[in-house]
Amino acid sequence: MINADVVPTQEPTEATRYWLGVALDVPLAGLFDYYALIPVNAGTRVIVSFGRRQMVGLVAQVKAAPDIAPGSVKAIEAVLDDIPPMSDDWMRLVSFAARYYQRPLGEVMLPALPVALRKVASYTGKGARGGPVARADKSKRKAAAVCVGDAPPLQLNPEQTQAVQAVTAAQGHQTFLLHGVTGSGKTEVYMHAAKQVLAQGRQVLFMVPEINLTPQFEQSLRARLGQVDNPDLLAVLHSGLADGERLRAWLRIARGQARVLLGTRLSIMTPMPDLGLIIVDEEHDTSYKQQDGLRYSARDLAVWRGHDLQVPVVLGSATPSLETWHNAQRGHYQLLSLTQRARAVQLPQVRLVDTRRLALEHGFSPQLLDAIKARLAQNEQVLIFLNRRGYAPVVSCNSCGWVSQCPRCTAYTILHRTQGGRTHNHLQCHHCGYHASVPRRCPDCGDQDLRPMGRGTQRLEEHLAEWFPQARISRIDADSTRLKGSAEALFAQVHAGEVDILVGTQMVAKGHDFAKLGLVGVLNADAMLFAQDFRAPERLFAQLMQVAGRAGRHAGSGEVIIQTDYPEQPVYQALLKHDYQGFARYSLEERKAVGLPPFAYQALLTAEARALKTAVAFLSEAATLPDTAPELYPTSEAVTRYDPVPLRVVRVANTERAQLLVESDSRPALQTFLATWSADVAALATRHRVRCHLEVDPLEI
Repeated sequence: MINADVVPTQEPTEATRYWLGVALDVPLAGLFDYYALIPVNAGTRVIVSFGRRQMVGLVAQVKAAPDIAPGSVKAIEAVLDDIPPMSDDWMRLVSFAARYYQRPLGEVMLPALPVALRKVASYTGKGARGGPVARADKSKRKAAAVCVGDAPPLQLNPEQTQAVQAVTAAQGHQTFLLHGVTGSGKTEVYMHAAKQVLAQGRQVLFMVPEINLTPQFEQSLRARLGQVDNPDLLAVLHSGLADGERLRAWLRIARGQARVLLGTRLSIMTPMPDLGLIIVDEEHDTSYKQQDGLRYSARDLAVWRGHDLQVPVVLGSATPSLETWHNAQRGHYQLLSLTQRARAVQLPQVRLVDTRRLALEHGFSPQLLDAIKARLAQNEQVLIFLNRRGYAPVVSCNSCGWVSQCPRCTAYTILHRTQGGRTHNHLQCHHCGYHASVPRRCPDCGDQDLRPMGRGTQRLEEHLAEWFPQARISRIDADSTRLKGSAEALFAQVHAGEVDILVGTQMVAKGHDFAKLGLVGVLNADAMLFAQDFRAPERLFAQLMQVAGRAGRHAGSGEVIIQTDYPEQPVYQALLKHDYQGFARYSLEERKAVGLPPFAYQALLTAEARALKTAVAFLSEAATLPDTAPELYPTSEAVTRYDPVPLRVVRVANTERAQLLVESDSRPALQTFLATWSADVAALATRHRVRCHLEVDPLEI
C-alpha cells in the first residue's frame, strides 16, 4: 500500500520536513538525502526519484539535518507500508556486512529483499494490483509433498547425546563445531537441538550449501519436527525459487508464521523475529561464499549474527575448513566430536591405485573395473566421481596441433553431446558461455580427423554403458540438472534403487545418504594437487573425504578406489586413514610457516579492462595510493601490498583480468586500511575506466 499523502501539495518549510538518509542499490558510497512530510522510521522502504528514474530505497537513518543544502533535497515520492519496517537486528546485520565487506550499504540492503519488494513496478501501473504482499497473501500455496514413511529417529549414542546437551544448555551465544566422520549422525544432533529450541517458541535457521540438498532435508525436517500436518511451519529459501515463491517464504518467516527456515547462503539475510538457533551444515563448503556483488561468507555472517542475537550457532562438517578448525583449537569455538558412524558399520576402506605403470582403458584402471563388476553382482550401487562435466575437455587436431580454444577467453571450449532424435556435438566455454558447432575439419590445416582429448562425465557415462550394458546408469551434473526439479528427480531415482551406476560431479559428493551404495571410484583427482591456489589441497581432501563417505553408510563394507599418479602425497595418505585431524595439523603447520590464512588476513582487488596493461596499470597505481597520502592510512605499515599479476584465466568474454593481493596479520589493521583504500580505489577505477571488485577473505587466489 502506498501512502500518497507524503507528497507535498505546497512548498513545505524546513520545520515541517523529516530528513532521511536513504540507501539505494547503486554502486555509490554513502546514503542519499531526502525528506518526508510525515515521520518515517528507519527500516522503512520508500519510493524516491534518483536521476531520471524511480527507485525503491530503504531508510537507513533519520537525520536532524541533511548533509547537503536543504533547498536541493528532494521529497520522497511514497512510503511503502505493506510490511513493517525492517527490524533493528536486521539493520545491524546488513550494516555490519556492508562495513566488513566494503560495499555501499544500499548494495547490501536492497538485494537482501525479495525482488518484488524492491521493484517500483510492483507498486505502480497496471501490474500493481494491491502490491506484491497482497498478491502473495491471496495466492494459494500447494503443501509440500512429504514422505511420512521416513525411518524413525535413531537412538542417540553417547557422543550425540553429549553434543545435543551442550548446544541446548548454551546460555547466550556460543559457536559449536560439530566435527563428525561421514555417517556419524550430525543430522540427528541438528534435529534434537532444533526440537528443543522450537519447544521454547523460538525459530531455527538451517543452512545447507547447495539447492539440491534442500529437498531431502525439507522432507526430514517436516517428518521429524512434527510438521507433517502443518506445512506452513517450514519455509524454504534458495535462488532456484520463482520470485513469488521466494516472497511468500520470506514473508512467512519474517512474520514469524514459519518456525524453521531451510535455505542456502541467501537465507542468512532473512529477518527472523524469534531466531533461537543457527545451524550451518557442511560449513566448509565454498558455496557459502558469494562470488559476485556483495562477496560475503554466509557462514561467517551466521557466526556474527549468532553473537549479535546471543543465540548458539552450530557449524557441522566431517572436514571443517582450516579456519574453523583453528578457531576450535584456540578455544574460540567449542569442539563437539562424533568419532564413529551412527549405525554399527565401519568407515569405507580406501584404496589408492597407482596408475603410473598401468594401461588405463578410457581412464579406468583394471582394478576399478573389476570392483564395479563385483559390486553390481552383489546388487549394490556404484558411484563414479569425476569433477569435470561435458564429454571431453578439448577437441584437437593430431596433424597440426590445433585445439578448440574459446575465441573470447584464454580457455578451451568443452565438447558436449546432446542426446535427442540424433546425437549433436557442440563446443561450449564454461567461463563465458560461448557455443559453437564442432568444425567438420581442422580450421588450421583442413584435416578431418579431429579427436576429443580427455574425458568428462558424459564420456564416462558412454563407456560405462558399453562395458555394463545391463546396468542402469544415471549422470548427475550441472548439464543433466538444468531444468527445475530435475536434480530432485534424479536423486530420488538413486535413493529408490533405480540406478546401478551413478556418474557425478561434486553435486553428489556431500549430504546424500545413499543406502545401497557400496563402491566409490574417483578419477582425475590429481588435477587439483598442483593448482596455484594454496587452498587446493584442502579443497581436494574435503571433496574426496566427502565423496568417500557416501559408501557403505547402511550395510558397511564400503570401498573407495582413488586412481592417482602420486599415491605418496600427504592428502592421499591422510585419506587412507580417514585422518582429518592429521591432515589439518600438517596443513596448519605449513600455513603458519609461510604466513597464510588463518594466520593472516587477506583482501583481493580484481581489475577488468579491455587491455591487460590497462588493468595492471590501474592495480599498480592502486598499490601506491597509501604512499601518496600516508596520513589517511595509519595502518598501512601493517599491510603488505603485493605486485599485480594476471589471473590464471586472463581473458573472459574479451575482458582482460588481473589481481592485487593485500595482506596483514591483523584483521583490525586490514579493515582500517580497506575502509580508506576501497573509496580511493573506486575513484581511481573511474579515472582508468576499469571495473574492479574488492573481495575480503577471498577463497580463491
